[in-house]
Amino acid sequence: MAAPFSSLRNLPLRLILRPCNHLISTTKVPLWTLNNNVVRSVSSSAGLHGPAVAKFKQDLSHSDEFFVEGPNRAEQLVSAFFRGNDNFAQRHIGPREEERHLMLHSVGCQTFEEMIRKTVPESILMDRELNLDPAIGEFELLRRARELASMNEVHRSYIGLGYYGTRTVAPIMRNILENPGWYTQYTPYQPEIAQGRLESLLNFQTMVSSLTGLDVANASLLDESTAAAEAMGLAFRLNKRRKFFVDAKVHPQTIAVVQSRSEPLGIQVVVGDFLAADFSQKDYCGLLFQYPDTEGRISDSDFLAHKIGEIKSTGAIVSCATDLMALTLIRSPGELGCDVAVGSTQRFGVPLFFGGPHAAFFSVVDKHKRLMPGRMVGVSRDRTGAVAYRLALQAREQHIRRDKATSNICTAQALLANMAAMYAVYHGPAGLQKISAKIHGSALILSECLKQYGYHLRHKTFFDTLKIGIPDSNPSILTRIRDRCQENKINLRYYDDGDVGVSLDETITEQDLEDLFYVFDIQNSVQSLLHHWTGGLHRADKIDVIMESLPGSNLMHRGHPAQRQTKFLEQPVFQKYHSETDFMRYMKRLENKDISLVHGMIPLGSCTMKLNAASEMKPCYLPGFADIHPFVPPEQTKGYQQLISELGKDLCEITGYDKFSFQPNSGAAGEYAGLRTIMAYLKSIGQDHRKICLIPSSAHGTNPASAQMAGMKVEVVSLTKDGAIDVEEFKRKAEQFKDHLACAMITYPSTNGIFEDSIVEICEVVHRCGGQVYMDGANLNALVGVARPGDFGSDVSHLNLHKTFCIPHGGGGPGVGPIGVKSHLAPFLPDHPFYPSADGRSCGTISASYFGSAGILPISWAYIKMMGAKGT
Repeated sequence: MAAPFSSLRNLPLRLILRPCNHLISTTKVPLWTLNNNVVRSVSSSAGLHGPAVAKFKQDLSHSDEFFVEGPNRAEQLVSAFFRGNDNFAQRHIGPREEERHLMLHSVGCQTFEEMIRKTVPESILMDRELNLDPAIGEFELLRRARELASMNEVHRSYIGLGYYGTRTVAPIMRNILENPGWYTQYTPYQPEIAQGRLESLLNFQTMVSSLTGLDVANASLLDESTAAAEAMGLAFRLNKRRKFFVDAKVHPQTIAVVQSRSEPLGIQVVVGDFLAADFSQKDYCGLLFQYPDTEGRISDSDFLAHKIGEIKSTGAIVSCATDLMALTLIRSPGELGCDVAVGSTQRFGVPLFFGGPHAAFFSVVDKHKRLMPGRMVGVSRDRTGAVAYRLALQAREQHIRRDKATSNICTAQALLANMAAMYAVYHGPAGLQKISAKIHGSALILSECLKQYGYHLRHKTFFDTLKIGIPDSNPSILTRIRDRCQENKINLRYYDDGDVGVSLDETITEQDLEDLFYVFDIQNSVQSLLHHWTGGLHRADKIDVIMESLPGSNLMHRGHPAQRQTKFLEQPVFQKYHSETDFMRYMKRLENKDISLVHGMIPLGSCTMKLNAASEMKPCYLPGFADIHPFVPPEQTKGYQQLISELGKDLCEITGYDKFSFQPNSGAAGEYAGLRTIMAYLKSIGQDHRKICLIPSSAHGTNPASAQMAGMKVEVVSLTKDGAIDVEEFKRKAEQFKDHLACAMITYPSTNGIFEDSIVEICEVVHRCGGQVYMDGANLNALVGVARPGDFGSDVSHLNLHKTFCIPHGGGGPGVGPIGVKSHLAPFLPDHPFYPSADGRSCGTISASYFGSAGILPISWAYIKMMGAKGT
């Protein structure tokens, strides 16, 4: 019988990398088996006979690369056989064999194992391989992603609370969100290679400033709730008063974040009705209110402006959390006299993403611009006199002012800000008003029907949100509403007082509205109602007249007291690009001005720039992941829960920690969350007097800024002349402050690229002095599969999934900064009003949604699944 393969080199399953011998003594399972002196493939009945067997054995004894390593699982072998050339790791790790040899030769090493041994301290090296699932191919990954997405139930969500259905127009989806020329760009610190995205971010700032009626806006923040907390910080820095008033009708997640952020700053947060509150004692640094509020109410504008004026006369700073879509119809915060406006741009064409990422905004009156957190794009001129854009004011503030910085904000949400800005460019002011008119008109139709059927509308004037009282508070009616919602896959908001909330959005259709009629048992049709209210006017070109004819507190009625009095988005960029051809060319023109990973390497040491593979990105756009509201019932998010559980398990294995929280939506937010977790733990054991944080002078600037925000006092540790931590000074300071030492923040390897030989000793010193070790995970890429922070002494780390685990930088965001902790810190991880902790020991709420930027977690999940233990 002829041998099916003449030599071992022709075997079909050349699948794996050579083993990393210093990490593990591998178990090898051959893809071919030897039985009765016949060698057979696991996938074929054909075999090698006679002399060919001896030849096979001889070749086999000299080769490592024709084995599947790990457990002898038949499904693993079958999967490998049918994978063909679908090998993600080989495509992700670009250098070819000869290039790897050249790199090794340049550093005087023969193998990567030798290089690792010469670089990383022997005391922290892993003695085994990571216990991760075997790597799968790209097509298998996408199949698995679709399975998980299908486990999520995509209902029509009218829950509101700052999150709305929206339409991501195809040109923006294709040319920005799915375009590596936009999503692989680095933060625009070098303006000469970033003019395109800087112009787009300036459009974002202009859009926000125009709609909010304030002078200056930044280039985005992480989410609405953290932006509100930053507004409190701005007010406190201005007048140093230690009380801050939050109106009770602010979104609950925002109240929670503000309360959590206030504690370490020593600010007392008072929650109540600000319209009835007394500010005359001049003891409040500021006020935060929601407009329209969380129940949908729009207060009388004249009374509101008068009250704001009274509060400002006491020296307090007035901040307004608002909705840009509503501001196309109602008076702006600037018209009301506010100092600060914050909010989310999510409903400007960015998918729900189960809570994020979305670009928040922050705008201020001119006199407060130097206290504004985050980044701001400014207009300048180059040496030839041409207009040029650059980051201004707080471009790298933390690196300069460190623990005295305005904020620890570093990564923001640039990619999502660009999407929102392009949404405004695409639609223009007239288009946005048509969208808002449709939303408001639909809410008016529903409200009038509800009143006719005995429901109680709690607020007369609203934009898109209704708070609905049940007739006679009849529990059977509420039960019927819930049952019909379940039947029709609709999510509403259910208040503790028995009322029901409905928030409409731009996706609403005639059928959607009639399905809501059915939910509330309204026997009517949209067509008959419009015919009745418009007197039979059916001309589509008279839609403005039709909208104005709708009954109720119609914001489109001429002379309505809440109606916006000022124009907006008058700049040429919002007027010019309303044909798709012009719009597409504009986006491409901006893209072509920039350098991204599609052009070449970006060798910036502060961030690991990795391939953001298309197969990693693709799951994010599946409706089962993209179209989920963050506050839907848990039974509708089983796919997300499974994915997040798998990702958390893998990250625990990679880092040596015991539990992860995915709530922090940036690296800086992760730093803050980790430090607050430490402080909550210390408080629980009666050690809350510990406030000292030791930080080497080489640390990233956000480290001291985060420590200050977390209520700590920073003590800087010097470096030796070769850039390493001065261990003797570290020991002296740890001993000096041993009764007050809370933690040490160590970046490992350091920002200078050094693997400290004394890292284990440093951790032991901190623990001996009663502190915890916070290991900044910014450079974890150098440790994955080599050493685990949780094994050599660290108690908590944040990871930058936008560095080590392939989430793209997006030109300055999004980022994800989950924190991993050892078991003793696990009870103190962040919680959320919609996911409260069981025992109340949590460090508080860090972000607007419980899972932070959940919509991009599939990227890191996919990366680990396709790379496996060796590739990762």
